[in-house]
Parts: sequence; C-alpha cells; structure tokens
Amino acid sequence: MPEPTAPQDSTGHDTGHDTGHDTGTSGRQRLLDALTHARRGQVVVAVLLAVVGFGAVTQVNSNDHDSTYAGYREQDLIDVLNGLAGTSQRAQSELSRLQQTRAKLSSATEKRQAALDQAQSQVDTLKILAGQVPVTGPGIQVTIEETTDHVNVDDFLDLVEELRSAGAEALQVNGKVRLIASSSFEQGADGLYVDHQLLTPPYTIDAIGEPATLAGAVTFARGPEDEFAEDGATVKVSQQTTLDITAVRKTQ
Repeated sequence: MPEPTAPQDSTGHDTGHDTGHDTGTSGRQRLLDALTHARRGQVVVAVLLAVVGFGAVTQVNSNDHDSTYAGYREQDLIDVLNGLAGTSQRAQSELSRLQQTRAKLSSATEKRQAALDQAQSQVDTLKILAGQVPVTGPGIQVTIEETTDHVNVDDFLDLVEELRSAGAEALQVNGKVRLIASSSFEQGADGLYVDHQLLTPPYTIDAIGEPATLAGAVTFARGPEDEFAEDGATVKVSQQTTLDITAVRKTQ
C-alpha cells in the first residue's frame, strides 16, 4: 500500500504540515492588521475611552484629597458651619471693640494734649504778668522829659493805669524796672522811686500791646499827655512793630 502524502495546493506546495503554528501566526497577523488598518471611527472610540479612563482616575484622586468631611453627616456639617460663623462674628466683634478703644484713647490723648497746651499757655501768660520772663512784641515807647518842674508821681501812676486798661501785656521803666500789678511809686527829690528803685528823668516806658490802642490811651484829650504838659513835661509816643522788654523780676 502506498504511503499517504500531504495535501498539496494547486501549485503543488505542501499545505498540511504544522497546523497549530500556522493558526497562532494567523491570529497575531490579523490583530496587527486590524490595528494598523483601523478606521477613523475606531480611533475616535479609542481616544474617548482613554479620556474617560483618565477622568475616572483624576476623580478618585480628588476624592481622596477632599475626604476630610466626606464621612460627616448633614447635621455635623451644619454644626461646623455654624461654629465657623460664630468664630467669625466673635472676631469681628473683638475687632470693633479694639477699634473703639483705639478711638477713645486717641480722643483722650488729643484732649489731654489740648488741656496741656492750654495750661502751658496760661502759665506763660502768668509768667508775663508776674514779670518773670522777657517779652518781645509790638507796642509803644513813651518818653517823658522834665522841662520846668519835676514830674508828679500821680501823673506817672495815671499813665501806667491807662496803658494797662488799654491792654498792655508787659511794662518796663527806663529798661530797669519791670512793672507788675503790685508795683509801687513814690515821689523823690531827684526823681521817682519805682519799686524802691530811684529812677531819674528822662523817663521811658516800654509797653507791649496793640500799638495804635496804646498810643490812643496816652494822647486822648485830657489824658496823660495833657496832665504831664500841665506839670511842665513833654511826652513823646513812638509806635514800634517790635519792642523788647528785657527787665525781669526775681522770683520770691
């Protein structure tokens, strides 16, 4: 009996040997062909599947990061929100209280400073009136010269009082004696004693204040100027924009 021979195709080639190997090779070839010859619709579907997969992974990661309150019940979340709101309200109230305190302290400081400034101004005024400090300002200079007789002490005192009434802030005589409310005047044989100091003519009175007003207090009709003229003395009034009173009284 003749031996069996493998089937041959029409070309005479052997088609029956190693069937399993041919099957595996054909499957891989078909898969490769499918991938390399994929249609446009298949490519789009593949891309969409990749995007959906990436989104799912991202959402999982996000859920992992935001899981702090994930296990809270609704009432628990409401309590947390209420607590945060209460804390914010307390902080705002404290801020308002501190701002009000700052405003009060600022106002108190300003009032205190204003009171100190006013007190210092009063002290300065009292020192001037007491003759304890030099003074510079506008005013007048009155010069009295004897001609036929000695100046009467009463006329001199009237002149000083008129100047004070006209607003003189500071007065000095002959650049030596600072006049104050308690100053004394006495008639002397060779001159006038002012606060127990002998002053001789000509007498010069420096007065600080409004120049025109002070000058009018000397020259008005039947005023000091006329009184000195009746006693045989001449009076000269000079208005000054700046006048220095340097005589001061010693503090007791």
